[in-house]
Amino acid sequence: MPRYIIERNMDVSGLTDEDLRAAGLKSIEVISELPGLRWIRSYVSEKEGKIYCEYESPNPELIREHARRLGVPADRISEIKMEVSPEMFR
Repeated sequence: MPRYIIERNMDVSGLTDEDLRAAGLKSIEVISELPGLRWIRSYVSEKEGKIYCEYESPNPELIREHARRLGVPADRISEIKMEVSPEMFR
């Protein structure tokens, strides 16, 4: 299954743990309605005003639909060609 990195340009300043929990629960709820979509992890960069998310999805359109239903942007969706880690070189 293809994997993607999603860049979301958002004002993340002032996001509380409670806000993130609510958003995460809503995301999981929406994902349950979209077969084939799997949220792997997200990273929040307050300095850049971005959230980067990693998803598994059969196509980018499903990711866009998730973002639409969730009410968050999906400004850039990049397919991951391969994963590289330090473990590969030891």
